[in-house]
Amino acid sequence: MLETGGSEKYSDNPDIPAKATSVFSPGDLSEFAHGKIPDATIRRLSTYQRMSNKIEEEGIKIASSAELVRRCRVNPAQIRKDLAYFGGFGIRGKGYYVKALRENLKKILGVTDVWKVALVGAGNLGSALLAYKEFLSHAFIIDAVFDKFPEKTRPQKRGSSPILPITKLKSVVQRKKIEIGIVALPSEAAQGVVTRLAEAGVRGILNFAPTQVFAPKSVWIKNVDLGSELELLSYHLSKKNGD
Repeated sequence: MLETGGSEKYSDNPDIPAKATSVFSPGDLSEFAHGKIPDATIRRLSTYQRMSNKIEEEGIKIASSAELVRRCRVNPAQIRKDLAYFGGFGIRGKGYYVKALRENLKKILGVTDVWKVALVGAGNLGSALLAYKEFLSHAFIIDAVFDKFPEKTRPQKRGSSPILPITKLKSVVQRKKIEIGIVALPSEAAQGVVTRLAEAGVRGILNFAPTQVFAPKSVWIKNVDLGSELELLSYHLSKKNGD
């Protein structure tokens, strides 16, 4: 690690001058890349943003491509390709200005402000999601919780949002201007709740129910089937074992 006369730290890559003045050229981020960006790219951008945040917390002002590659475990060509969707990032042979990189990645990912989330389903999975402490660090906050039988749910931590009956979903979501919903329900209940969320004005839904759900084209849906993810792992493991 190189130290300058002050408190600023720089990556120990010899290609980066100790007193670099500008290593970041973000282009016009008011007009992001046109066309569909692969979901895999967006997931990697999230990793880059998280790693750049850690690098900045360590006091490093400028990071080389090699530093990002080491931390994100992605090859250099992949990082360049992912960032190229959104314009110019960094200068060849010098690296990335960490603060600017992090801020622009947050802008691309839409997490410059905190998103309010409605959680529907306060059973085992819903309770686990409520207990997850990292939502806020990703700019999300569970602002309302609903369940068909709120009186039967387990007691929540002090300060947590009260569990409300599903009948209040539309009025609460609209009053609080909630734009994202999480569905943590059995398959048979999922579609009805997705419909309710869409009618309430929610624009994005993360569905944990093990079934496909549908909504108007104006609503983005991400299905997360834990069983299918485990089957994907078992497929790769069985192939590796030569079965």
